[in-house]
Amino acid sequence: MPPYARISALAALTLGLLAGLGTRPAPARQPSPAGQAAAAGHPRPAFHADRTYDAVAAPVRLRIPALHVDSKVQRLGLRTDGTIAVPDRTDVAGWYDQGPRPGQPGPAVILGHVDSTTGPGIFIGLAAVQPGATVRIDRSDGTYAAFRITHVSRVPKVEFPTDVVYAPTLDPTLRLVTCGGSFDRARGSYRDNVIAFADPA
Repeated sequence: MPPYARISALAALTLGLLAGLGTRPAPARQPSPAGQAAAAGHPRPAFHADRTYDAVAAPVRLRIPALHVDSKVQRLGLRTDGTIAVPDRTDVAGWYDQGPRPGQPGPAVILGHVDSTTGPGIFIGLAAVQPGATVRIDRSDGTYAAFRITHVSRVPKVEFPTDVVYAPTLDPTLRLVTCGGSFDRARGSYRDNVIAFADPA
């Protein structure tokens, strides 16, 4: 199964990650993972890419000049409760390593904190980044993948657009995710998510 298909299949289980960056939200409408049958008895054909791509190395560094971001990239897997782990530090980005690698077909997902009790996080400026901003991801073999941000969305955590974020694509794409909006002091987390979408530069 291609990486983007695996990440889509896990979307329902891992919504807690992207919806809260470590804080599981209140129960929300169950999302429909990308690739699910359109209707009973009429399954949607499996996604298949005719083009082939060379294997790419794992990401090790993230650079976003417009945000003054120059960070190591931490590998993130799943926690025992089914949510995706979050970066250990607020100044380090994390790549979900059960999804596509940046430069492979499909949506690579990179997470980062917006802030903490000690100050700003790596993605403090993500909500304000302008379309056209460049993103460079250095890989462990010395190569890199370059992307350009196309748009930024802010959505309530309980309405996280799983199908949109994980939608399979023929070409490599990138999603940068953090928290945003107002802060819910009772729950100790932000009410929204900020998602930046990027295509190959």
